[in-house]
Amino acid sequence: MPLQSTLSGKGSGPLQAESTQWDGKSFDELRRECLQNGVLFEDPDFPAADASLFYSQSTPVNIEWKRPKEFCENPKFIVGDADRTDICQGQLGDCWLLAAIASLTLKKDAMNRVIPRDQDFDHRYAGIFHFRFWQHNKWLDVVVDDRLPTVRNNLIMLHSASNNEFWSALLEKAYAKMHGSYESLKGGSTMEAMEDFTGGVGEMYETKKAPDNLFATMKKALDRGSMMGCSIDISSSAESEAKTATGLVKGHAYSITGLEEVTYRGRKVKLIRIRNPWGQVEWNGPWSDKSSEWDYVDRADKSRILNNSEDGEFWMEFEDFKRNYDKVEICNMTPDALTDNTKRHWEVEVLEGSWIRGSTAGGCRNYIDTFWTNPQFKMRLKDADDEDDVCSVVVAVMQKDRRKLRIEGKDLQTIGFAMYKAPDGDDYLSKDFFRYNGSIARSKTYINLREVSERFTLPPGDYVLVPTTFQPHKEADFIVRVFSEKKATALEMGDTIDADLPDPPPPSSPEEETDEEKGLRRLFDQLAGDDKAISVRELQQMLNGVLSRRKEIKFEGLSLHTCHSIINLMDVDNTGMLEFQEFKVFWEKMKKWIMLFLSFDTDRSGKMSSYELRIALKAAGMHLNNDLLQLIGLRFADGKYDIDFDDYLTCIVRLENMFRAFQSMDSSKRGRVRMNIMQFLMLSMNV
Repeated sequence: MPLQSTLSGKGSGPLQAESTQWDGKSFDELRRECLQNGVLFEDPDFPAADASLFYSQSTPVNIEWKRPKEFCENPKFIVGDADRTDICQGQLGDCWLLAAIASLTLKKDAMNRVIPRDQDFDHRYAGIFHFRFWQHNKWLDVVVDDRLPTVRNNLIMLHSASNNEFWSALLEKAYAKMHGSYESLKGGSTMEAMEDFTGGVGEMYETKKAPDNLFATMKKALDRGSMMGCSIDISSSAESEAKTATGLVKGHAYSITGLEEVTYRGRKVKLIRIRNPWGQVEWNGPWSDKSSEWDYVDRADKSRILNNSEDGEFWMEFEDFKRNYDKVEICNMTPDALTDNTKRHWEVEVLEGSWIRGSTAGGCRNYIDTFWTNPQFKMRLKDADDEDDVCSVVVAVMQKDRRKLRIEGKDLQTIGFAMYKAPDGDDYLSKDFFRYNGSIARSKTYINLREVSERFTLPPGDYVLVPTTFQPHKEADFIVRVFSEKKATALEMGDTIDADLPDPPPPSSPEEETDEEKGLRRLFDQLAGDDKAISVRELQQMLNGVLSRRKEIKFEGLSLHTCHSIINLMDVDNTGMLEFQEFKVFWEKMKKWIMLFLSFDTDRSGKMSSYELRIALKAAGMHLNNDLLQLIGLRFADGKYDIDFDDYLTCIVRLENMFRAFQSMDSSKRGRVRMNIMQFLMLSMNV
């Protein structure tokens, strides 16, 4: 489903930021109420309680939640100007977030958007502060009270180097609230927070496989206001945050805050400035704060770029940086290629979808039997870039709310995507299409990050994008962002809800009945008695008796529930019973549905895969979108994602019943129902 884009541009803030409070009240409304009532704000959505700190453990020490005015004589929101040295890590393992905040301080436009300046501890103070974060293509305004976790009057989480400055501590609290708790912030990618601060799009480079122009690329990124981070890989959890002999920390997120070229002994040397969010522990090799290399640099350059203090920030030669660090993360404010000198105007199309086990969680191309069931999006690149014959495209797939779901034992899925040249039409592409057609573009790897993104150059045309988890049956919601220089259109394939149901055949006379029909009539008459009609229980007895003789169908018998659905479908005179002519029409349908079921019950287990339901329903003349297939899968599939014959029959009978009811309406009523067809179908299916 397409969403309206809110890709941020320059300025002090987005045009709109959505309140996240349970009552929908804005920061201004809440502060005004507190000032009028003479009280300090206490946030009911994120209380000063252990549950706001941890979800998987008890609080290890006696923590007191205190407002800055309770333990600081003259607290300030910001002292001077918000600076990267205001960020010192506390007891929480969220160095990735702190590295992003340090990068944010270098980007003043973005900083002012995330941290509104209409708040402090003096003017109109009411114990309430707010911050703005980008989440899944919209900006959120997150309100917090200023009660912070302390031990013996010292902040235990993120804090400023200045004891009376609190913007960074309150920012961390707001970010923790957005994700459910402080503990939810443990471990992550700097890119994640950088995107949440900007709405930008990320790129990642491996330093050992980097292009020759990596320094120029990073310099251009910094000049364009991009945010950057870096890290050193670990080979085991034991290496996490282990300090090396050269003062670097493995498995730790750093900010990249500067790139320079200086003249050293007659040659040009490329330097990179890096910051450790701990506020201490620095590189001690060449070009570190007190190394002799600085003695041979022009005095003006040295005084301009070197801050000789133990503040966690240090310089390295770029070649040493590539040898020691493994990954560079760059969050661009726009998708402009860092290898291109041209600044473009970018269009963005945003779509959303879900991977639901049993219906649309098909896994990657390795699992060909289910891969085709993943959500499919058709993308049209109509016009080539200016002065070119190809289209520049950035595709980014982002899974939603995984950090917030950690409390339920869920974490990031391993995700990726593939793109294919699209055939004509908007129908869902089948298994055979993917069996015989290779992708023309795809993500470099499958990885358990919140977002994967890639840049492509493609000729104009129609393409199918298939976002997937690596393994099938893994669930998550996601959004897809497609950036292009010229407007691209995108839609979810197979999104129609429709049916092409043949009219029932006219009743035949007893003389024209086949041998099979004559046999059914004899059995029917035995059960019906004088009224010449059978009840729901008699229908159950008759169908179970007939079907049990067919050895190709394995089932434990049709339920009374299913037989009620059959009578609802076939009882044209509304008596609550079936006459033989009505039963005969149903039996013709039943034979077709049995053949369909058997074509998918390949191992004759009496079950079919729920992933095949789309094909079976289409063969029966019914077209459902992903949302409905997901609901039906959840309603009827078992733990192994199979549907037995009884549930299959219940499903197909109810769907036909619903579609016939819908088609019998006059056009005015049908139009009103079409607006709410999802609800209409859900009621019909009892899901």
